[in-house]
Amino acid sequence: MKWDKGPCVFAFVLSITLNNVVDARKSTSTSLHQETAWTSERKKSFRATTKDLWYHGFNHYMSHAFPLDELSPLSCTGRGPDWENPANIARNDVSGNYSLTLVDVLDTLVVLDDPPGFQNAVQNVLDWVSFDVNTKPQVFETTIRVLGGLLSGHIFASRPDQPFYLPWYRGQLLTMAHDLGNRLLPAFSTPTGLPFARVNLRHGVQRGESLETCTAGAGSLILELATLSRLTGDDRFEKAAYKAFFALWNRRSDIGLVGNTINIWTGLWTLPEVTGIGAGIDSFYEYALKWYVMSGEVEFLDVWHEGYASVMRYARSADGHWFRSVNIHTGDQAYATIDSLSAFWPGLQVLGGDVQNAIKSHMTYWNIWRRHSGLPEVWDAQFLQATSFQYPLRPEFVESTWYLYRATRDPYYLDVGERILRDLIARAKVDCGLTGIQDLRTNVRDDRMESFALSETLKYLYLLFDEDNPLHKDDSHYVFTTEGHILSLPKEVLKPMSHIRRKMRGEENHQCPLYEPVQDSSPDGTISGLIRGVGSRPDVDYARHLIGLRSQALDEHHWSPDGWCTVPEVDLYSFDFIMSPGGKTVPEDPNPGPLKLKTVADGFILYNITGVRAHIVSRLDRKGYDITKLGPHAVRTGQMVYINDPALWNALPDPRSTYRIQDIKLRIFLDTFDPALAAQPGASSFNGEMHVKAHTAQFGGDLAALDASDTLRFGYWEGTEVQRDKSNPLGCKPYETNFNGNAVLVHRGECTFLEKLVYARNAGASGVIVVNDDDAPINPSASHAELAAAGDISDVALVLLPHTVGKSITTMVDAAGTFGYGHVMFAVDNEAWTKGVIDPTPEEFGQILYISGHPLLNTRLMI
Repeated sequence: MKWDKGPCVFAFVLSITLNNVVDARKSTSTSLHQETAWTSERKKSFRATTKDLWYHGFNHYMSHAFPLDELSPLSCTGRGPDWENPANIARNDVSGNYSLTLVDVLDTLVVLDDPPGFQNAVQNVLDWVSFDVNTKPQVFETTIRVLGGLLSGHIFASRPDQPFYLPWYRGQLLTMAHDLGNRLLPAFSTPTGLPFARVNLRHGVQRGESLETCTAGAGSLILELATLSRLTGDDRFEKAAYKAFFALWNRRSDIGLVGNTINIWTGLWTLPEVTGIGAGIDSFYEYALKWYVMSGEVEFLDVWHEGYASVMRYARSADGHWFRSVNIHTGDQAYATIDSLSAFWPGLQVLGGDVQNAIKSHMTYWNIWRRHSGLPEVWDAQFLQATSFQYPLRPEFVESTWYLYRATRDPYYLDVGERILRDLIARAKVDCGLTGIQDLRTNVRDDRMESFALSETLKYLYLLFDEDNPLHKDDSHYVFTTEGHILSLPKEVLKPMSHIRRKMRGEENHQCPLYEPVQDSSPDGTISGLIRGVGSRPDVDYARHLIGLRSQALDEHHWSPDGWCTVPEVDLYSFDFIMSPGGKTVPEDPNPGPLKLKTVADGFILYNITGVRAHIVSRLDRKGYDITKLGPHAVRTGQMVYINDPALWNALPDPRSTYRIQDIKLRIFLDTFDPALAAQPGASSFNGEMHVKAHTAQFGGDLAALDASDTLRFGYWEGTEVQRDKSNPLGCKPYETNFNGNAVLVHRGECTFLEKLVYARNAGASGVIVVNDDDAPINPSASHAELAAAGDISDVALVLLPHTVGKSITTMVDAAGTFGYGHVMFAVDNEAWTKGVIDPTPEEFGQILYISGHPLLNTRLMI
């Protein structure tokens, strides 16, 4: 494999350590590609194996532990609260003496399509479980595991339109949930509305209880408590969860980040005031998005959008593959560690529509898993090693794998699931159930089967292999909670948006972009036309080296002699700037009045940009950016920002004398056409001649003035040959050949557009055709200093092709050279030029605003 930035390979290779458990690796990695086709029968086989593993754990819990909370699989006994040591919060936070595992798995029996098992489990809960117990579990754990389990069980037991309906059921689980909710409510009696972390289910909040809680613990209660309110008509629970959620969000820092821990009495973030996406934070963002999905309440969607943009701006690493812990006020890195709970994040990114970034972040956790045959609790990204080697069978990585498979349908994720399943069987399956791993290096086991192993880990793994599961055909607004419980709301309890709020928000568009699979290509732009899987992405091997993992069969399966590994570079996901004419530094106007900024039917119009702060966020379709805030005003998805500030033009000369046409038409043809070329990949629509739209540069020869007396020969009447130099695909170094007046085809990246043109001019080319890396329109420009240094470039020109068009032209040039179909030629189509100063497209009014070469697609300049 070749790397396009050589030195990085040595830095990573030298850091490789051999922490893998030998026996586990032998049992998994060698068998991954004995059978590579994921047929329907093969998926059913793995589904059946997963199901057997689940019942192995569940049946032993029922035989040896029930009615206690958890199974101790090594000693083959049950376990509940640590009555002798109330300070043992690792145990007592989840064990409340209420048959935790049974309640937690009720809806897993639904997923496994086991109606008799579901009925028996419901009956056992009704017969054995009571919440009048003298225990002090965590409010968060009790809510997500027990309350969520009861609510999900009730929803399926009471719905007559599906096979888990119980005719004898009279809402007893909901009654129990209401009783439990009442016992949790005293925890919310604080000045801020933020709940105490723990509450005694019989006596309430006890004297001396800690005043600290984490953001996830206090802010991840809305799904369960609001569902309880909607189903019972008792709105106290929803109000308490709503108040706690926004008590956290309204205390976010100036850069939009919430902290990890907070004082529930004062509402102040506690030191060291850091944030990330893992332990203590994780499900806060998850519940913001999922409650919007369930309820349609748009204020939670607003929190998700703003919170996600801040996390992607400050916590995401420079390469885009992992997330750091950062200071909530500055965004500076605090720790370079990755904890296992954060592995849920790729799945949440999928749910939010950002599949491409989800693929990147999932790669990191996948390679950590492959290195350890499990996911260690803490991984140090700086020293490339785990610092906490426990794996208690957590579900987050499996959950994200399922989300990505459903979004991409790429069998790559079935390969991931196969490895996970084999590792669980080899490492965690014991005679009396499933056990957590205390040390992944030695496979020392922990005598504990956490309830989430059955309620989440194996549930998501089963769903991964179960193509026919009814949940995959359900397009309703159901969600999986952070404990994997299935919740939904009946239509009659949904709250429609008020007319006033709808009018204030204007028109919105919440569509997500479709997933775009990988196309077989290399950095020089060669496209074969083949669609490949995630395993063929150019950053896959980078992600592996990022973890210090040696190549395995799964990697080498996707290798090719012409393959490349790339070191990813990502643009900022979001940023702020204060606008002014001419780029002057001006003070911020925090509350622009109606003479500056006014609302219109489909967004906003800016009459005076001076001092207005704009917040810019990357679009999920990766085609540019959108303005999402103007001063204190949110710009919703689908809304427009019209800019009509005369000061932008007062300082400029009359554009009529200097304006260059922004777009031109190029006629692409062969000097000798053979119809067989039409069969080449990427050129299926080619019939001997095609016309494409190109974007002109604001420097070099003016193509609008092209005539017979001009020294500019780029695309002149009879046409100019298009050539490529595969040894210099980006055109960012001196050429070793002379182009003799032909045009050179290069790809965007590594150097400026002006530098590409200068290198081509020095090699005798008449100009440069640049293939963009997306389809957004760009008219390249350069500063006066850069133009002065370049010298005379009036006899050469540069145009930019959209990525989709450029791929086809690249394929044509390669095919013509390989198969001898003649030469690919182009000519500027004079008749296609449009007269006038500005040429807006028929569908749009005004011109798009650009920043740092990126289009702000929801803006229009009104000229």
